[in-house]
Amino acid sequence: METLKRCTKCLLPETHETITFDEKGVCNVCNGLEIKNKKINWDEKKREFDELINLYRGKNDYDCIVPFSGGKDSTWTLYYLMKEYKIKPLVVRFDHGFLRPGLNKNAQNTFKTLGVDVLNFSPNWHLVRKLMLQSLLEKGDFCWHCHTGIFSYPMWIALRYQVPLIIWGEPSAEYTAYYSYEQEEEVDEKRFNRYVNLGISSDDMLIRLGEDIDERDLKPYSYPPLKELRRLNYRSVCLGSYIPWDVKKQSEIISKELNWKGDQVENVPEIYSYEKIECYMQGVRDYLKYIKRGYTRPTHLASIDVRNKRMKRVEGVKIIEEYEGKRPPSLDIFLEYVGLEEKEFIEIAMSHEVSPHKHDQQAIREGRKTHDFDEWNRKAGLSRNESLNQVKRWKERNKF
Repeated sequence: METLKRCTKCLLPETHETITFDEKGVCNVCNGLEIKNKKINWDEKKREFDELINLYRGKNDYDCIVPFSGGKDSTWTLYYLMKEYKIKPLVVRFDHGFLRPGLNKNAQNTFKTLGVDVLNFSPNWHLVRKLMLQSLLEKGDFCWHCHTGIFSYPMWIALRYQVPLIIWGEPSAEYTAYYSYEQEEEVDEKRFNRYVNLGISSDDMLIRLGEDIDERDLKPYSYPPLKELRRLNYRSVCLGSYIPWDVKKQSEIISKELNWKGDQVENVPEIYSYEKIECYMQGVRDYLKYIKRGYTRPTHLASIDVRNKRMKRVEGVKIIEEYEGKRPPSLDIFLEYVGLEEKEFIEIAMSHEVSPHKHDQQAIREGRKTHDFDEWNRKAGLSRNESLNQVKRWKERNKF
């Protein structure tokens, strides 16, 4: 492993977002887990959630909205709400464009088993590919359309259907320190602007992409007016703020009760087959993180298990050494989408390096294809001229 400073308890490096270390070298995420396990009265939190459900139950066409990807967290959230409270939810699904075949099978099975109404939304692909390239250029993260769409579009649906309660899955305190378990974490506009939208609003995107973009197409990526949400008397909360979150146990339950199946993910150990199975661009997202920050998902997953005393730290180190630092085969598909050559992609990613990490492209190894790789959609990407013009405008703005 690269000689980045890492938490002495888990394995998160100094380049992890929001990380700080105490005098013993223990990170704030580990210390946050101590708060979760020892200071939070979960019985009292559960009673608060009972009251919240009862406050909104039966007063509108739907008791709540459940944003849903089909991954472990949203599936567990929907399952728990149906089993524990027997509510009537509207399930809202933002299709970011890369939903894997196995995930869609899981989702359909879940919907039919639980018996729920579902609203699916697929945004304009011609715009999505431009948004991917632009957010890659601006932030070294091509997922702006996904981040913003997942968290803003269900709020527009809440207004349209007049459903004031929106229930999400895990709290951010489980993995970062934007909020702690002792803080009240509402999934609101403040949170959206704090880290979801990468510091780029839909208005910013409209300016960056130029006059050929219809402002209306960016609405799904913008947050609704606060005055309209307040008029609705909305609450947007994480289920994990009221019940202790445990992805391993929850994944086992939905596998048993809903026949939910895990899957292979590029450069992720098979023991974590429940993790990030939603997106066939996940390998590229992780690869970007490795170039920028010097670590990726195996570090994150091993750290969770180390914190929860399910794995020894030395075992986590072995996982990191085996699985990180690999080029995902999905990069070929991504480059087609955004009209870039691989050398250009690497240069853009490296322009977003987080100090003190220094990326070494020569040390990168080849990753393996997943079993469903050949089923992944080769959608029409940006032309080379479109891509070059977009890159040129970005360079001129930033005076490269």
